[in-house]
Amino acid sequence: MTLKTGDALPEISATNLDGDAVTLPAAAAGNWTAVLFYRGHW
Repeated sequence: MTLKTGDALPEISATNLDGDAVTLPAAAAGNWTAVLFYRGHW
Protein backbone atom coordinates (compact mmCIF):
# COMPACT_ATOMS: atom_id res chain seq x y z
CA MET A 1 0.00 0.00 0.00
CA THR A 2 1.27 3.46 -0.84
CA LEU A 3 -0.03 6.64 0.75
CA LYS A 4 0.17 9.90 -1.14
CA THR A 5 0.20 13.41 0.30
CA GLY A 6 -3.28 14.18 1.61
CA ASP A 7 -4.43 10.53 1.82
CA ALA A 8 -6.22 9.45 4.98
CA LEU A 9 -4.45 6.87 7.14
CA PRO A 10 -6.29 3.56 6.89
CA GLU A 11 -7.42 2.06 10.19
CA ILE A 12 -4.73 -0.13 11.72
CA SER A 13 -4.31 -1.78 15.11
CA ALA A 14 -0.93 -2.03 16.80
CA THR A 15 0.75 -2.36 20.17
CA ASN A 16 2.53 0.66 21.63
CA LEU A 17 5.78 0.59 23.61
CA ASP A 18 3.82 0.17 26.86
CA GLY A 19 2.19 -2.99 25.49
CA ASP A 20 -1.24 -1.38 25.10
CA ALA A 21 -3.34 -1.95 21.98
CA VAL A 22 -4.07 1.19 19.96
CA THR A 23 -6.13 1.79 16.84
CA LEU A 24 -5.03 4.49 14.45
CA PRO A 25 -6.10 7.04 13.40
CA ALA A 26 -8.73 7.08 16.22
CA ALA A 27 -6.08 7.11 18.99
CA ALA A 28 -4.48 10.21 17.49
CA ALA A 29 -7.65 12.15 16.64
CA GLY A 30 -7.16 15.90 16.95
CA ASN A 31 -3.40 15.69 17.59
CA TRP A 32 -0.30 15.85 15.44
CA THR A 33 1.13 12.35 15.48
CA ALA A 34 4.22 10.60 14.16
CA VAL A 35 3.92 6.88 13.41
CA LEU A 36 7.09 4.86 13.02
CA PHE A 37 7.16 1.37 11.54
CA TYR A 38 10.08 -0.81 12.57
CA ARG A 39 10.50 -4.10 10.70
CA GLY A 40 13.03 -5.49 13.11
CA HIS A 41 16.41 -7.03 12.41
CA TRP A 42 16.83 -9.31 9.39
